[in-house]
Amino acid sequence: MRALISVSDKTGIVELAQALHGLGVALISTGGTAKLLADSGLPVTEVAEVTGFPEMLDGRVKTLHPMVHGGLLARRDLPEHMAALKAHSIDTIDLLVVNLYPFEATVAKAGCTLADAIENIDIGGPAMVRSAAKNWKDVAVLTDAAQYQPVIDELKAQGSLSLKTRFALSVAAFNRISNYDAAISDYLSSIDFDEAGSVPLRSAFPAQSNGRFVKLQDLRYGENPHQSAAFYRDLYPAPGSLVTAKQLQGKELSYNNIADADAAWECVKSFDAPACVIVKHANPCGVAVGKDALEAYSKAFQTDPTSAFGGIIALNRVLDGAGAQAIGKQFVEVLMAPGYTPEALEVFKAKANVRVLQIELPPGGATAWEQGRNAQDVKRVGSGLLIQSADNRELTRADLKVVSQLQPTNQQIDDLLFAWKVAKYVKSNAIVFCKDGMTMGVGAGQMSRLDSARIASIKASHAKLSLQGTAVASDAFFPFRDGLDVVVDAGASCVIQPGGSMRDQEVIDAANERGVVMVFSGVRHFRH
Repeated sequence: MRALISVSDKTGIVELAQALHGLGVALISTGGTAKLLADSGLPVTEVAEVTGFPEMLDGRVKTLHPMVHGGLLARRDLPEHMAALKAHSIDTIDLLVVNLYPFEATVAKAGCTLADAIENIDIGGPAMVRSAAKNWKDVAVLTDAAQYQPVIDELKAQGSLSLKTRFALSVAAFNRISNYDAAISDYLSSIDFDEAGSVPLRSAFPAQSNGRFVKLQDLRYGENPHQSAAFYRDLYPAPGSLVTAKQLQGKELSYNNIADADAAWECVKSFDAPACVIVKHANPCGVAVGKDALEAYSKAFQTDPTSAFGGIIALNRVLDGAGAQAIGKQFVEVLMAPGYTPEALEVFKAKANVRVLQIELPPGGATAWEQGRNAQDVKRVGSGLLIQSADNRELTRADLKVVSQLQPTNQQIDDLLFAWKVAKYVKSNAIVFCKDGMTMGVGAGQMSRLDSARIASIKASHAKLSLQGTAVASDAFFPFRDGLDVVVDAGASCVIQPGGSMRDQEVIDAANERGVVMVFSGVRHFRH
């Protein structure tokens, strides 16, 4: 048995080679890998000795040779293949260990030049991987250090690798090549060569989009029982995102569970204070902050107890026993938090169907990636995609423009910012009433902004909540004063909206006439 080892990332390679040598496997290697193995006391044959041709062009050409690819591609079950190998003195290669030049890591570095990127496009490595993966019945191919130990364990236990293992390794190899080629395509097609310069400017939207996702699980069905579905994650998922969740108990997540859980988690992790978000059918029906998870949940639940039934609950603090006891009194589909005390988990043991997820909060920082958010949003349309930068804009006090004669108090500014943050996660048209770090009424997804405002008021009345002195957020501008009149009639004392309407002055005049504060955010938050 012969193994060809040619790796850019040397992690674990000496230990793998030592194990293979101990099993009687002959080692062939290239360049720096061969030197590393030889320096580690292992007998190794240079590829140049096998091919009879020296490495050349700064290593660009070393394995692109029939002595290598013949040994990888020959089918052992075809006599004519084996006869051809014998006629040309080519020996078979039974195991290939290759990882590729670090193209993805190279182009991710600040200051990466086009020349740097081009030099890190691997040619010989992918060619060998494809050859070995195509001939998977006879050749095993390892493309990731995580595969080394399981392969060694199976070789030691069985003396050879099963067809199932070889096929799985082949699939992994083709997936790696696919991802590698897609990364190259993404990079090169994002560059305008005429304006490239030494460090090229890159478009956020390359000429070809190559999505790369890994299936996490098949789902029982999709949005409705007659639809099939599966759940995928990004190849490199952001920390603190839903796909990193660990399910501690409960039934299998459904398509709708996952969609609603993502809406709840994205909203709750945007708050610094202890917060709770309750989502039903993709919309927050209750959001609040408090001194701890229990208080935040209790306030959020008050907003709309009816809609909260069978909802998705997300917390951004560890849930303790007292909080769990309160949540356990309602019917909940999914519960998410960064952690749970043993007492909290004990409460939900008696509710075996509740899906309890643990998700680490993102590490924080200035960029969307560091906050565990998607950098882009994607929507499928007929035979195409709509891709946009994600709505990751955060509003601060400095961004607010007071346009009314009446100036807001500090408490009103706090309420307005809270309402604005919630409105960002409510389907358009969105009207959100808030007060004292708590939603008081949410109107979502209506064709008319007036109807959203009326629905929010109705929700508050059903929950027996007073809207007097509340702050209202509208995700887009009021096109006429009638929307403002509806929220003021309901009890609002201050309003935040983007502004930008042809009738802004009419609405501002109405705010002054009604004696309420009006603040422009300068930012719209449509969510469809």
